[in-house]
Amino acid sequence: MSTNGTSPDEIEADIERQREELAATVTQLQSKLDLKARAQQRAAELRDRATTESGSPRPELIAGAVVTVAVIGLLVWRRTR
Repeated sequence: MSTNGTSPDEIEADIERQREELAATVTQLQSKLDLKARAQQRAAELRDRATTESGSPRPELIAGAVVTVAVIGLLVWRRTR
């Protein structure tokens, strides 16, 4: 037994646990620093939210875009008059 009251097996188990925690931390840091992968993931999330199951644009988004273009067109038309 060592002088601090822990056995070699306990010390080895503690070292292994710390290695696993360090590996998990490094993996998390790598994923946070991978900007390309994060951007691709965000784009996929937005694409999924904007399309239906068949891949076509959601009707409410199309209607919103049409209304927005109409309002902007009306404002431009009124300013030029």
